[in-house]
Amino acid sequence: MKLYSYFRSSAAFRVRIVLNIKNIPYQILPIHLLKEGGQQKLPKYHQVNPQQLVPALELEHGTILTQSLAIIEYLDEVYPTPPVLPRKPLERAYTRAIASQIACDIHPLNNLRVLKYLEENILQTKETINKWYQHWIQKGLRPLEEIIRKSPYKGRYCCGDHITIADICLVPQLFNARRFNCVLDDYPTLLSIEQECLKSPHVIRALPQNQPDAE
Repeated sequence: MKLYSYFRSSAAFRVRIVLNIKNIPYQILPIHLLKEGGQQKLPKYHQVNPQQLVPALELEHGTILTQSLAIIEYLDEVYPTPPVLPRKPLERAYTRAIASQIACDIHPLNNLRVLKYLEENILQTKETINKWYQHWIQKGLRPLEEIIRKSPYKGRYCCGDHITIADICLVPQLFNARRFNCVLDDYPTLLSIEQECLKSPHVIRALPQNQPDAE
């Protein structure tokens, strides 16, 4: 498999974790989101993913999959061991909800293309953009902390004692929050889960600083 990835991309980070957990061999094809005006905008990558986003996963027979949550669910169905989605329906729905809160509610407002638009088209300063980022991170993490803390499914991780799609989305989001100097002291539950995840060699291998295109 070939993974079109950018080392700092939260969405690509998620997919790297799953590929590692399932011990699926893959080749990283770096797409730098800033160089050359954004390599994701170049015609060659447009043919791979017209959305001009990473990740994209090219399967052995040439099919291209996009959207990290869809890729993760595909991999979990085709490579079911170890699972990253719980088998019990309620637990599965819970982990999907956590993953969606992060990937669909928190992440899009802080995506690079949004931040670049604020800077280049709305002419906002770096300071204002950082405040935007921090505001939406806090708005997203505050309820997430409460939901997971009160959940009957919580164990060492978001759901039980095995890494699920919820944790796979949480770790990259906290990594990016720190990049923008977000204060995370109010989220002890999330931080505790993150520390458990960071004990996994699969997560460590997926960290941005451990990627071939890391800067």
